[in-house]
Amino acid sequence: MAVADDLVLGVDTHKDVHVAAVLDRLGRRLAIRDFPATDAGNAQMARWLDSLGTVTDAGVEGTGSYGYRLARALTRHGVHVREINCPDRSRRRRRGKSDPVDAENAARAVLAGEATAVPKDRRGVIGELRMLVITRRSAVKARTQASNQIKAFLLDADDDLRNRLRALRKARFARACAALDPADGLNRALASLGRRWLTLDQEARELEKQITTLVAAQAPRLLACYGVGGVTAAQLLVTAGANPGRLRGDAALAALCGASPIEASSGKTSRHRLNRGGDRAANNALWTIAHIRMISDPRTRAYVAKRTATGNSRKEIMRMLQRYIARELYSLIIDAFVPVTAEVLT
Repeated sequence: MAVADDLVLGVDTHKDVHVAAVLDRLGRRLAIRDFPATDAGNAQMARWLDSLGTVTDAGVEGTGSYGYRLARALTRHGVHVREINCPDRSRRRRRGKSDPVDAENAARAVLAGEATAVPKDRRGVIGELRMLVITRRSAVKARTQASNQIKAFLLDADDDLRNRLRALRKARFARACAALDPADGLNRALASLGRRWLTLDQEARELEKQITTLVAAQAPRLLACYGVGGVTAAQLLVTAGANPGRLRGDAALAALCGASPIEASSGKTSRHRLNRGGDRAANNALWTIAHIRMISDPRTRAYVAKRTATGNSRKEIMRMLQRYIARELYSLIIDAFVPVTAEVLT
């Protein structure tokens, strides 16, 4: 095969194997091949691309999961990598579903200019924060599950035990359950769940301290903003990635967090609705910040009162606040990575 220039690569990524398709700039398919989903397989793909010609651009599915290490390897190889978020459903209905077809469609999305998102870099402190945030989230979820199980088991308890525990909250409630005399199966279960709750609560608190320490070192100005805590700041940093320069502005951050306004107008009605897309964890972080400000920030409370008087619902006001907060925090997130802000992975 003759060596060509300015080729486009598309990759359908999986846990065990990546399927790659190479097209020329006229959209003609030159080659398709699969490679092991390993670092050695990624290096093998790079050598294969060199044998075909000069690949300048690539569309890779799953750059946040199975395709993350491949995206890094291709970037180091000098290829401009673009993230493929979702296959074209209309094309899939017409042509069917297979790994080679998905790989080819990824390359065509780059050719058509539909794939423009730069993959997120999660190395360094962002990678650490990401793992700590996910670990803490699972601990909090398990803690809530233990609490719910205790409350469900208490329905079988006598009035004396229920009355003793009813007025207690959180840690005091768990400690009271953990101290129960294991005289029967119910008490043993409650004591076990109480100890579990206390262990998970301690784990979640320690993880939150570690997260806050990392955020304070990386983005102290972000952490100093009203209503922004260590966990919410960490989630926003993780969502932006270690290369937030890929975000073109605060509107891009708002869209990424699912806080951008979506047109919902029809006829004589002109309005916007909540955006149900984007990173839901980041959206929850913005919601938490807005909720705190609605409770205790005088300026935010005045804004809410003004919007309520004009007929806006609480959901609409919350959506507006989230958008304003995304605008406020965008520059602080960018500033946290000034030395390493880049549009591509390095």
